[in-house]
Amino acid sequence: MSPSVLRLQPPLAAAALGAVAVLAFAPFGWFVLGWLAMAGLFALLRRARTARQGGAIGFAFGCGWFGVGTSWVYVSLSVFGGLPPLLAGVATALFCAALALFPALAGALFARLRRPGFVAEAALFAAAWTLCEWLRGWLLTGFPWLSLGYSQAPPSPLAGYAPLLGVYGVSLVAVVLGACIAEVFRRPASGEGGGRGRLRRFALPALAALALLGGGGLLGGLRWSEPSGPPVKVALLQGNVPQDLKWRPEKLADSLAIYDALMNAHPATLTVLPETAIPAFLGQLPPEYLERLLTHALMQRGDLLFGIAIGDGERYANAAASIGVSPTQLYSKSHLVPFGEFVPPGFQWFLDLMRIPMSNFTPGPERQAPLAIAGQQVAVNICYEDVFGNEIIRALPQATLLVNLSNTAWFGDSLAQPQHLQIAQLRALETGRPMLRATNTGMTAIVGADGRVQAALPPFTRDALVAEVSGHAGTTPFVRWGNVPVVVVALLLLLLAGARRAN
Repeated sequence: MSPSVLRLQPPLAAAALGAVAVLAFAPFGWFVLGWLAMAGLFALLRRARTARQGGAIGFAFGCGWFGVGTSWVYVSLSVFGGLPPLLAGVATALFCAALALFPALAGALFARLRRPGFVAEAALFAAAWTLCEWLRGWLLTGFPWLSLGYSQAPPSPLAGYAPLLGVYGVSLVAVVLGACIAEVFRRPASGEGGGRGRLRRFALPALAALALLGGGGLLGGLRWSEPSGPPVKVALLQGNVPQDLKWRPEKLADSLAIYDALMNAHPATLTVLPETAIPAFLGQLPPEYLERLLTHALMQRGDLLFGIAIGDGERYANAAASIGVSPTQLYSKSHLVPFGEFVPPGFQWFLDLMRIPMSNFTPGPERQAPLAIAGQQVAVNICYEDVFGNEIIRALPQATLLVNLSNTAWFGDSLAQPQHLQIAQLRALETGRPMLRATNTGMTAIVGADGRVQAALPPFTRDALVAEVSGHAGTTPFVRWGNVPVVVVALLLLLLAGARRAN
């Protein structure tokens, strides 16, 4: 964090900090920048004299944060959604501005409720940020992408807090750490207690920062789950079918042939194909092709899991189906993407401007049992669903494996793919379960129960990722309690700040 940045006008400095903070996330992974960005934001907000000034600083930070970090939305709207470039640019800007309202709210709350004193200010800053981040992940179906905690995936020492507190808890710890850094480097006011006073002012935040880092490191050494049963050989297929060709009826045979070849070349006990890998309704598939899928799975004495739409053309679901030695089972996606998979009330006109096939899915049940396949209890989630940790734990502790089927070809060669893989790392940490990701264009990967990426295919290649993976059993504190403890603590801190301010 350069002091010259903070000498800019506060909103400009905040926007610059937000943009630079994106480097803390994948694919860059400079997680320390997440701490420094929070340190810079904390320093700027301490200068705010009114809630309006605090809100303006938070809004500017959010514009930089989301304007850079979610720029891939433009690709899906313009390149694949068919919107004219100008309209797509305006829609993307409005989307990022709407997301920036949440940091703006955090900044306004901080400026409004702030009382002098580092401990009180740091607690208020962390509480306001965490609550607004959680609110962003819940309101209007939620968009928790780029939550600060995701930037702290391994090798960050703060990753150790994820099994206890979840991604929002990691965010809270990272914000407190940033406040400590800001206080350590704060220029003391003239006559501030002399040498001993400055030393005391330095010692508390420095020791707190070391304690947070050391605590995360110690927690990272704990294992909340253990391997259960013999390893299973898995093959995760990445067909790399171009998005602009995927849904053309005349290209269906090509898609079937691509996955046919990959399956035959990479036999495994559990074979996983991506989201809507087969671009047709299940009932429309040629019987001989379904027979080939079944034969392939039976020859491996295992099961095959593939993404496909189910329904009758009027009511249909984004689903995953299994076929093989186990009974045929289905999972239907329950958390749908606004505008991409369902039409929010009053926005049909917007969808009419775009060329998104099958954009009005019916959601599946919120609670669905894990699929009993390949000797495992598999908690399936489809694409965007793995962004919601509190929903993933619905299948726990019964599930032994997490399996994500995705098609992020909608976002081209952008930040979306590596960011999505980083999100999967937090889901593995929170649950103590391996996460298997089968994607159309990337990132197809295996994430261990410790949140580390064990193997991944290069994006935009046609290949299969084959490995042996052990299912895990056990219950992390996050599986047991979800987001409730962190939200309650943050809310109490905010209420306490409000009560102190009133007095």
